[in-house]
Amino acid sequence: MLAEIQELAPEAVETTIRYPTVGAWARDVLVGRGDTGGLAALAAAAAVRAGFPRPIEVPASDGVVVLPSLGRAILPDCNSAVVRPGVARVTAAHGVSVRIPTDPYRDAPGWQGLRRMEAEYHGMAIRLLLDEGDPYRMPGTEVAQTRLSPAELESWRAGMRRAWRLLVRFHWTAAEEVAAAISVVSPLVPHGKEHTSATAHHTFGGIGLSLPPDDHAFAVALAHEVQHTKLGALMDLVPLTRPDDGSRHYAPWRDDPRPINGLLHGAYAHLGVAGYWRRQRAHERGATMMRAHMEFARWRDAAALAAHTLAASGRLTDAGEIFVAEMARTLRAWRREPVPKVALDHARTAAVRHRARWHLRNGMDPAG
Repeated sequence: MLAEIQELAPEAVETTIRYPTVGAWARDVLVGRGDTGGLAALAAAAAVRAGFPRPIEVPASDGVVVLPSLGRAILPDCNSAVVRPGVARVTAAHGVSVRIPTDPYRDAPGWQGLRRMEAEYHGMAIRLLLDEGDPYRMPGTEVAQTRLSPAELESWRAGMRRAWRLLVRFHWTAAEEVAAAISVVSPLVPHGKEHTSATAHHTFGGIGLSLPPDDHAFAVALAHEVQHTKLGALMDLVPLTRPDDGSRHYAPWRDDPRPINGLLHGAYAHLGVAGYWRRQRAHERGATMMRAHMEFARWRDAAALAAHTLAASGRLTDAGEIFVAEMARTLRAWRREPVPKVALDHARTAAVRHRARWHLRNGMDPAG
């Protein structure tokens, strides 16, 4: 059915298959953990997009039918349903039927569409979908289990608009990368009082976020996660690290020892974080300027330390050595840039405290 739809409406099939959660589902199937019934849901989603007339039976889990890239139908007490794209309906065996609205990203009785988060500033636009229901969204993270309320949704959208304005005004390269590479955001559960963000390797284009506390935190989270997204794509094409040999290393941004692949990802992501604050400090005044200086000093030094560990590890491929050497070259130049003493002292104190906590937690020498 997918092949037939592709002949008539290739964009409908491509849009569906490229949806981030499809990658995680496909990987689970390949390693024997996933349900191949998900293929029917893919065909159904593409059929709805294309208006393809043939009905198709799809699985349901706990009375929910998920159509990747569109949304989900709520059909209590059903294990399977039939999607009739021609009339845009999902019907359970017991007769309950849910209509998919003309705009599937809008809610309707029994239908929860993916919701939009969009922003535009000075002619640059970003269009994201908020995924709160696909079971394959952001594997390995603690995703929020309830949908955002209307008020919470507006807080997310307003924060996104303000963060986008910051990126476009002062970090246009990062803005272009975020708009090109990120398409879906899944809300995460925050860790205590701190917000969290994540990227999963097999959900290219999708990231996870808890609601950041301020505009800079939102913008930095996007700049951080797009680094992971880019590096994940690159490492699919060009291996940068050798197979994991069990060695673990200190990462100045984590509480746990990291494998070499994870350390490389973290170093590249925090290169992006340092780059954000490096530029931002020229556009701030007062306390926010000092925050920018401190964050820049903290993360340029952290990334430089990780780059040194990577270079000395013996676990990089030839391409990986080139990649890390270029990171180190950039960071050496940044470390020569002046930072006010008070901001530098705060950054160094934070680094020392992190190393001490890490040592107590892990019983390892961070230098080793």
